[in-house]
Amino acid sequence: MTDTELIRAAADAARHAYCPYSAFPVGAALLTRDGRVFTGVNVENASYGLTICAERNAVAAAVAAGVVEFTTIAIAADGAGAQAVPPCGACRQVLAEFAAPDLRIITASIHPVETTGAYLLKDLLPFAFSSTTLASKTKETLG
Repeated sequence: MTDTELIRAAADAARHAYCPYSAFPVGAALLTRDGRVFTGVNVENASYGLTICAERNAVAAAVAAGVVEFTTIAIAADGAGAQAVPPCGACRQVLAEFAAPDLRIITASIHPVETTGAYLLKDLLPFAFSSTTLASKTKETLG
């Protein structure tokens, strides 16, 4: 799948976002190592802390299908103009749980659909919390 096709999938998904409070629809399209694409949208809630980002929805859909190896995620947001809208900190950490540090992150606007940025996960989250962090703490505790 090309970057353009992945961006289009994210932009198409964003049409289904549930964002009555922010009016800021976001769509994500997650490309798996085996070539499948899983999409997600932001789903807002009146209790703002319960809002779920598009990126985490796409990851959850992939995991629910038994897939945990990703290569690229495209994120398309409306109203961003030429400004890149990279994943929030929580989404970066969730992506780090399943994706290699070299996961490609492509940001795009929806109107018009065009790329606004490209990053690597390791550059956006250089010190991710990981199972390695937990393992060192467990060894320390158990002696």
